[in-house]
Amino acid sequence: MPGTIVEWKSNGSTAQGYLATPAAGKGPGVIVIQEWWGLVPHIKALADRFASAGLTALAPDMYHGKSTSSPDEAGRLMMALDIGRAGKALVGAVDCLLAQPTVAGGKVGALGFCMGGQLALAAGCASPKVGAVIDFYGVHPAVKLDFAKLTAPVLGLFAERDAFVTPEVARKLAADVRAAGKRFDLHIYPGCDHAFMNDTRPDVYDRAAADDAWRRSLEFLRANLGSE
Repeated sequence: MPGTIVEWKSNGSTAQGYLATPAAGKGPGVIVIQEWWGLVPHIKALADRFASAGLTALAPDMYHGKSTSSPDEAGRLMMALDIGRAGKALVGAVDCLLAQPTVAGGKVGALGFCMGGQLALAAGCASPKVGAVIDFYGVHPAVKLDFAKLTAPVLGLFAERDAFVTPEVARKLAADVRAAGKRFDLHIYPGCDHAFMNDTRPDVYDRAAADDAWRRSLEFLRANLGSE
């Protein structure tokens, strides 16, 4: 079942996102935050996949309609992102998701890929209504994180051959979160590259790692948000 575009109030205006809901019943909700490419079909397909698994997924459009397949342009869009406004938009997205009739419970998950992984952590630090964070190889040099405000456990899924977020960077992130007294479950996939979850990129996609990461993600979300 294809998703729909929904809006919520944010920064004195409105923000938009792609909402995918399960065919029947209620379950956990999850914010799905884009890579630096934008809200491209791959991210919408992931939201649909979560919906097929019984979750309600909302993928915010962080670039307000812009997207690209050019790495150079993606880098420019990422660095041009107003982090303060983006954070407020994500807090609004959490409230929008919790208002959906298919979402059970008082907290939702936040997960993201590349740039979105770092923004998922930011959402977890900004809103106590985020009950689980999953960071897929997250990086954004302008995002500053205050882990003292983080109330959700974190699952970090990284890649051994990642040149953007090296295993050393991932381990330091895990150590920093743990030093703040928070939970961080870290898994580094051997032999994999950055963006190993992206099945539209055969140069880096790793099916075995992606399948395992998907399983871990569903288990983590259900364990921390409930399955009904």
